[in-house]
Amino acid sequence: MVSYGVVDRAVHAWIADECGRSTVKNSIAVLVRVMEQALRDEIIDRNPARITGWQREYASAEDELDDPGSLALVDWRVLTRLADALVSRSADEYEGWRDVVLFAACTAARISEVSVCRVKDIKASEWTWNVRHQTTNGPGGLIDKGTKGKRARHVPIIREIRELVERRISATDGTEDARLFVGPRGGRISMAVLRDATHWDEVVSKLGYEHLRRHDLRHTGLTWMADAGVPVHHLQKIAGHGSLTTQRYLHPDRRSVTDAGNLLSKHLQRPTSGPQLCLM
Repeated sequence: MVSYGVVDRAVHAWIADECGRSTVKNSIAVLVRVMEQALRDEIIDRNPARITGWQREYASAEDELDDPGSLALVDWRVLTRLADALVSRSADEYEGWRDVVLFAACTAARISEVSVCRVKDIKASEWTWNVRHQTTNGPGGLIDKGTKGKRARHVPIIREIRELVERRISATDGTEDARLFVGPRGGRISMAVLRDATHWDEVVSKLGYEHLRRHDLRHTGLTWMADAGVPVHHLQKIAGHGSLTTQRYLHPDRRSVTDAGNLLSKHLQRPTSGPQLCLM
């Protein structure tokens, strides 16, 4: 019953869930060996686990990250339109899908991070979210690694989603460890779950955003922050990026480039005191 198509779809779902390249490779390797034995025992006539081309998916994702700002949604109106459309297309019209999408975009977070957000991670007194770092433990499995060291991130919760967060907190059982964002049956929300439950691919295509993936909600938030003038060193801390990765979100327009030139000219034309050094 294990066919080439089943394996191929599983691998692409792991990639969509942001499982690492080595995780996917090692998982396939185990299946290949099991199926190879079945082939030798003449239970099957070919090894369905020997799929090809999946590593190109990672190469494509890396190419897109050269210009992540191009993957962002334009503004708040477009974001809310997408969120509402996803809710309408879901079987139960669960409002939680809307909340996840808005929260992920406005905090520039990964879906996996949103899915483990707990009441105690929100500091309402200053409206920040203490993002807990995750590492994958096999396809779809997550282990909470806390926020120790350089991985710790504190993300601002903007006014547009504060009411959403308050509503989510009031809907929990009141414990500090209660998760804020869960599926309609209380399960964990992953990228694949969000995609399947809301018919993501169909909705974004209908709205004219065929390129949009679930992870692009994070690109949207970081791009908006960069466009709003958030200093690069602050953006770097919010994103949890290295400096070079964060720089990719900064795309100065012609006016800002001209302004920079004017500022430099003004600086050079300022009167100075003291002797001048003449270079011959």
